[in-house]
Amino acid sequence: MEVLATAERLTEQLEAAGITVLLDDRLKESPGVKFKDAELIGVPTIVVVGRGLVDGVVEVKDRATGDREDVAVDDATAHITGIVRGG
Repeated sequence: MEVLATAERLTEQLEAAGITVLLDDRLKESPGVKFKDAELIGVPTIVVVGRGLVDGVVEVKDRATGDREDVAVDDATAHITGIVRGG
């Protein structure tokens, strides 16, 4: 499953960069349930690995501002690290 493999790879890269990651890899839950749970626990930056993967992108959402943007998979780790570290 390419989606899960990509999510796991991003998780490893972000953790190696010192970022705490919560990977929601529940297979039986719908995306809506996963998004709701992320909101409930206050996840500050949500990375969606899904449909955009066909185009080589992941969606990055800032929970505080609601801003969403598509980021190339190859650039995702640096982009997310910059957001988390305020740069």
